[in-house]
Amino acid sequence: MSREEIIQQLEFFRAIGITSLSLEEPARPMASPAAPTQRPADTLPIIREDIGDCQRCKLSPSRTNIVFGSGNINAELVFVGEAPGSDEDEQGLPFVGRAGQLLTKIIDTVDPGQITRADVYICNILKCRPPNNRNPEPDEVLACNPFLKRQLAVIRPKVVCCLGTFAAQNVLQSDVTISKLRGKFFDVDGMRVIATFHPAYLLRSPDKKREVWQDMIMIGAELKRLRS
Repeated sequence: MSREEIIQQLEFFRAIGITSLSLEEPARPMASPAAPTQRPADTLPIIREDIGDCQRCKLSPSRTNIVFGSGNINAELVFVGEAPGSDEDEQGLPFVGRAGQLLTKIIDTVDPGQITRADVYICNILKCRPPNNRNPEPDEVLACNPFLKRQLAVIRPKVVCCLGTFAAQNVLQSDVTISKLRGKFFDVDGMRVIATFHPAYLLRSPDKKREVWQDMIMIGAELKRLRS
């Protein structure tokens, strides 16, 4: 703009009553802070993806398949075992061998005609088979435990039934024997937890089946109570 044009502009402003001008730049609107990125809600597929081709402990070189778990993702009742056996390792599914066949019959006694294996979710403390079906070792449990906790948090069952000593002691954080833990309920993270003998133990000690049957009756009654 030329000097003459500036003078004409100022005279115009004076004629309409404007006697002063501000040379300050108008305040710029502040940008809204970016919304925090939200972590997607946890799901069983996300947990399985996070496990990936797991190399977190010494069991990975000898396994055939990771045994994540299977069943109804909206189950009111979850069974937690110890670790996969040879059949489970081969198929990648929990409790598919002789002990699994017995577990299917055990589940049928919880609420006959109302709850079957298709209605529950089944998983293990360990996702990989220990060599020669030996007991889980502390570092192996430590590596797998976060994934089990996430599975239970996603499913949010009313009742969790621990099968055998290692499952019970891990979920309940106890060193008490299974014989003393079974037959009663514990509260863990908003779930009712009960322990009973492992089906594989029942194959060796069939005289203990009656006690397991009694535990299943308790579970059925507790589920009915929690629904009411």
